[in-house]
Amino acid sequence: MDKIAVLIPCYNEAKTIAKVVEDARKALPEAVIYVYDNNSTDDTVRLAGEAGAVVRSERMQGKGNVLRRMFREIDAECYVMVDGDDTYPMEAAREMTDKVLLENADMVVGDRLSSTYFTENKRPFHNSGNSVVRGSINRLFRCDIRDIMTGFRALSYDFVKTFPVLSEGFEIETEMTIHAVNNRMQIDNVVIEYRDRPEGSESKLNTYSDGIKVLRTILSLYSHYRPLRYFGFLAFLLLLISVVFFIPVAADYARTGLVERFPTLIVCGFVAIAAILCFFTGLILSHIEQKNRRDFELQRNLLRKRDA
Repeated sequence: MDKIAVLIPCYNEAKTIAKVVEDARKALPEAVIYVYDNNSTDDTVRLAGEAGAVVRSERMQGKGNVLRRMFREIDAECYVMVDGDDTYPMEAAREMTDKVLLENADMVVGDRLSSTYFTENKRPFHNSGNSVVRGSINRLFRCDIRDIMTGFRALSYDFVKTFPVLSEGFEIETEMTIHAVNNRMQIDNVVIEYRDRPEGSESKLNTYSDGIKVLRTILSLYSHYRPLRYFGFLAFLLLLISVVFFIPVAADYARTGLVERFPTLIVCGFVAIAAILCFFTGLILSHIEQKNRRDFELQRNLLRKRDA
């Protein structure tokens, strides 16, 4: 098992990959640096190998697919995940790994948003998108994570080996954050200086399509991890609609003694039944989620015993 493993997923990063590997080696000389190529068509593989990285490949396209293979194949006490685009300062890596190795942190977030991100990043919709995602997760999951979508993190062995990677693309960072929050893992924060991509290097993140995927991932994970709140809200909404449309029917009946809007009454009844079903669905799924949490804690305990 490696002491520290630096994980660099790459797709067409020939312009910056050698510098990222060299910076990682300077910051963490004892680390093993892994570059996983994701079907690059430039010189990424050759340059990464020449810089001294262990180069492997993942043919299924998407950052989530690359990280799934990395987490499965590599064993280390501490993992440093960083992008190959040279936007993150590796000088902060030592502080981040110390929090994992010495302070028992499960995830250390390289926080760009509290420093230079909004001035350095030249894509304004990325700025607003990061703010929306951060606000949504912090409100829905009642946490205080400063940077949800950062690609610079330090991770513990426990986190990596218990994290089920479901995402295929850039929504992976959101999924990782919510997994750590939901399972009450220790999350620390290190403010880093973000720098924009060098000229000629292009972001692989599509502002709109990937943004929609991220928001969809948040809602999906919220329904999975907080089912009673999610389905409880749907139940309340449906019940409210049922009551609003039932009031005129009830008023007519009180005035005339007749039901003059049978179709409306029937629809109100079915909507109310749907509300009840939503509530009990959330209740049942909530108990299943509690069992999943107990199983997760047992899994972590067994993982510790096995590696002791």
